[in-house]
Amino acid sequence: MAQAQPAIKPTLKLLIIEDSEDDALLLSGCFRRAGYAVEFQRVDTADATGSALLGGRWDAVLSDHGMPGFNALAALALMQGLRFDLPFIIVSGVIEEETAIAAMRAGAHDYLSKNHLDRLVPAVEREMREARNRAERRAALEAVRENEARFRALVSNVPGMVFQLLRRNDGEFRFLHASEGSEALLGLAPKDLRAAASRFFEAIEAEDRGGFEAALAKSANAMTHINWDGRIRAADGSLKWINLRAAPRHIANSGVQWEGIAANITQSKLTEKELRESRTQLAELSSHLEAAKEEERERIARDIHDELGGTLVAVKIETALLASKPPSDPEQLRKRVRGIEGLIDETIAIAGRVARELRPGILKDFGLAAAIECQADDFSHRVGLACDTSGIRHEVDPDEKTSLALFRVFQETLTNVAKHAGASALSIRLDAADGELTLEICDDGRGIDAADMKKQKSFGLRGIRERMSGLGGTLELAANVPSGTRVTLRAPYRPSGASRAEAAATDSP
Repeated sequence: MAQAQPAIKPTLKLLIIEDSEDDALLLSGCFRRAGYAVEFQRVDTADATGSALLGGRWDAVLSDHGMPGFNALAALALMQGLRFDLPFIIVSGVIEEETAIAAMRAGAHDYLSKNHLDRLVPAVEREMREARNRAERRAALEAVRENEARFRALVSNVPGMVFQLLRRNDGEFRFLHASEGSEALLGLAPKDLRAAASRFFEAIEAEDRGGFEAALAKSANAMTHINWDGRIRAADGSLKWINLRAAPRHIANSGVQWEGIAANITQSKLTEKELRESRTQLAELSSHLEAAKEEERERIARDIHDELGGTLVAVKIETALLASKPPSDPEQLRKRVRGIEGLIDETIAIAGRVARELRPGILKDFGLAAAIECQADDFSHRVGLACDTSGIRHEVDPDEKTSLALFRVFQETLTNVAKHAGASALSIRLDAADGELTLEICDDGRGIDAADMKKQKSFGLRGIRERMSGLGGTLELAANVPSGTRVTLRAPYRPSGASRAEAAATDSP
């Protein structure tokens, strides 16, 4: 029956501090007989010991106690000074017990007599295992320190407060950890939260506190994540929105613990609110514009029916009378014909005014300045309000898009003046300088309050703002001196005179 082969043992590297070559061979022989392949180096001075320690990788150090000019305690101190953690075993022919105890207290792992080397191999194996365990513990502690440093660095850069919140079995809450982000979020130092978790709960707005406590209870009962939005009152009195996300876990004999982060979402909440308000305003403005279109259609239909239609009826009646019974007196005939011509001229004027209000051809043919002046003249005749157009510079000629937008804004402004200003006179200024186009309309009416701009139903002003914003421009409202309102419209000036001159040259025969 075949015998079991002995286990192959690793090569053992020994540093032997010994002044006797024979004793060094004796010690290495003990390990070879135990099945080890042995590599060793013998030294017997401090310099040689230091060089050997720095120059090789050793599994253990075996040292004689007393040598000429050198001893085991000095060798041990040298190894410790170089920060090596190796099994250090004193092997000596004669060693006093007090000396051995002192060596053990200094850090030696064992001491043996050269006359009893049967314990040498087991002692070295034991201390090698202990050395590996110590090395593993050091590596584990170093890994923990590195992970902790990495965690702290990560937490310090997280925009918010990272926390650990414990709810004990008796229902009491306690912050086990709160990052430095608590200062920016709550105005409270981490130590303040750790000392009293109630300060966090008290910071939550009363209307939202119940919802937060309910979210905690639900999370604890169902072991589900928390994702809660609510308002807090910081230490400086400012109101903030926060989003708190956390994951729960049971802690044996302690309760439920959450790890999570609370972040400031005030800006996103404000943006969300503004977006909702903007959508509401846009919906209201769209509805208003549809109503305004219908109102404008009704006005135009009324103008056509009442003014244009009435005048055409008068023309028809006069023409029919003239055809059925022409006057015998030539002078009377001429008078009747001139009356019909006057009615026809009035009809043409009405048709022209209606057409200009629908689509001002003068704007395309002669530019913004001429269109504004013409519109102001029509407005003056229709409303009976004096319009001063001397401030209009006719050489100011913006591009078609800007011209049309400003003309429509001008029409809307005139409508507002007629409806709300109670004015008796109006002055208009159109100018351009330094790449900026300015249209200013001033009236002498009752004026406008700052609160009027914030009214929910200020669709006219809101529509003007939208048009100017589309041009990259602005609307300014201010009090006029001595009374009334000054409306100032500003937009980037992009002249189109060259293109209009080219178009005119092309159209000319």
